[in-house]
Amino acid sequence: MIDCAADSSGCRANPRPAQDFTVAAAEAGLRLDHYLVRRVGELSRSALGRLILSGHVLVRGERVKAGYRLRTGDTVTVRFPAPEPDELVPEAVPFEILHEDPALLVVVKPAGVVVHPGAGHHGGTLVHGLLHHCDHLPGADPVRPGIVHRLDKDTSGVMVIAKTEAALRTLAGEFRNRGVRKRYQAILLRCPPRESGRLAAPICRHPVHRKKMMVAARGGRHAATSWQVVERFAGGPCLVEVGIETGRTHQIRVHMASLGAPVMGDPLYGGHPERFAGMGVHRQMLHAASLAFTHPESGAVMRFTAPLPPDMRQVLAALRQAS
Repeated sequence: MIDCAADSSGCRANPRPAQDFTVAAAEAGLRLDHYLVRRVGELSRSALGRLILSGHVLVRGERVKAGYRLRTGDTVTVRFPAPEPDELVPEAVPFEILHEDPALLVVVKPAGVVVHPGAGHHGGTLVHGLLHHCDHLPGADPVRPGIVHRLDKDTSGVMVIAKTEAALRTLAGEFRNRGVRKRYQAILLRCPPRESGRLAAPICRHPVHRKKMMVAARGGRHAATSWQVVERFAGGPCLVEVGIETGRTHQIRVHMASLGAPVMGDPLYGGHPERFAGMGVHRQMLHAASLAFTHPESGAVMRFTAPLPPDMRQVLAALRQAS
């Protein structure tokens, strides 16, 4: 068990100061993205589009789309996020090791730890901790070395990490071809309409709330989730075992919420963490309980499990006592 306090790397450059522009009468009617190409010429249109999409561009203090038509007197604010670090600096980050060999590492990611660096998370990630343990991890992506799959920040559970280029390619292919078997445990706010079932519903990003995903009415990416109710509690909550055939962003959280059974404690999808804070619910009650895959070198079937973390056990005990 590795259990050390995370240390800030301090390796990021300071972000560029925000810029404010006022739309002149001659510029009225321009699309926002076309206007910014004129005003912030050193950035490409695609880079500016990403800034707009991520909420770093505001018009009169509000987020708008790239095609928004500007009006005379509009104030346009462009905020520049801090640049990504050129080099990841290893940090001591807590995680449990279930298995390690020359090709791979199997760990239990704690809730609250982000898997890899990204916007707003430049230190203290699982990748920083892995580099502190392994010295080197493979991969062309400098901020995701060794990573072949991920868990949301507030989801705990089992993950496999590649330690060689060959293992990275093989494991990534196994995930892509749906050869990896993943099982989760979740405490739901309400029970699904049936004791067990399978939901195949495509998922896409929410058109307004960009941090959220949703079941798509049209288009979207194929996603399939199965569930089995394990235990029911007074007032409606239940413990379920969940399997996923695909690995879409927020898949379990979105699919369960679409059934009227959101994950307890999930603030994005109706899990009302504030209602259950007295029970110890301070994050989504979702845990990656087991992972099974074929070893990239030996060909042996590997299966790993992680028991529920203390916070979920505490919530279950409180629900059982209330029942």
